[in-house]
Amino acid sequence: MKRILICTIVWLACLFPIVIQAQTIPRDELIFLTAEWKGERFADGRPKIPDDLIRRARSIAIEDAWTILNNEGYTCQYEGNWKTVHTDTPVVGRALTACFMPSRPDVEKNIKERGKKDGRVGNTNAWPIDMLTKGDVYVADGFGKISGGTLIGSNLGNAIYSKSGNGVVFDAAARDLEGLSEIKGFNAYVREWHPSYLKEEVLMGLNTPIRIGHAMVMPGDLVIAKKGGVLFIPAHLAEKVIVTAEFIVLKDKFGISMLKAGKYTPGQIDNQWTDKIKQDFLDWLQKNPNEIPMTRAQLDEYMKNRTW
Repeated sequence: MKRILICTIVWLACLFPIVIQAQTIPRDELIFLTAEWKGERFADGRPKIPDDLIRRARSIAIEDAWTILNNEGYTCQYEGNWKTVHTDTPVVGRALTACFMPSRPDVEKNIKERGKKDGRVGNTNAWPIDMLTKGDVYVADGFGKISGGTLIGSNLGNAIYSKSGNGVVFDAAARDLEGLSEIKGFNAYVREWHPSYLKEEVLMGLNTPIRIGHAMVMPGDLVIAKKGGVLFIPAHLAEKVIVTAEFIVLKDKFGISMLKAGKYTPGQIDNQWTDKIKQDFLDWLQKNPNEIPMTRAQLDEYMKNRTW
């Protein structure tokens, strides 16, 4: 009963400001909420998806990953309608989350006083940046605020990229598009660009569950932000989604090569494969090992349970 009560308090963190006052979620509660993850974790409790999986995730398609998640019953993990710094720079990594709310003097004063005692420096929108590690994506629920809702400009953008080597996803705005565009490798997915400074907004939850549009995001989720939108993949499903999406790409490459060679018709390739096509696919893999993004052992293990 006690755990249910604590979990409920954390869950409502972004709805009732006085409850958490910009505290991070307790480590044991984050582990409880992400209990399906069985791998390594950061000191704060976030799932630590391996770097190799993050690297490979950059090559998978949003559409393929979305379909795989939906088939697993995860139907609220995608959000679209973004403005970006660059159209051709994906943002892929582990989510570090922040929840912002409209400010009120009493609450903001208490938050900043406690933050000062805890050694936090600057305005509250800078606090999540101090926690970033390499491979993190700063994901913030800024309640869609545009004017006065600019969570970063070029200075904080440079700080973010220096710490994480990555970008941001904000359900809010950002400023200084020209300055941000000069940060090589950086990208931001935001609702809009606006010249105003951040005002009347305060950090209420740090590394807590948040909502980004229609999607639920947990700290440590795998973030894949591309031209087609942003997908938040639960950490425990990251490897399955990536391997399955990679297999789909392999099948497509094989199918295209067979169609170009005239060996099979579109109807044969775009249908349940016969045993002959399956064998030709296995032979193609043997001849084209450089096309396989995972290890051959990982591929063989995956194909054991594949229904094709």
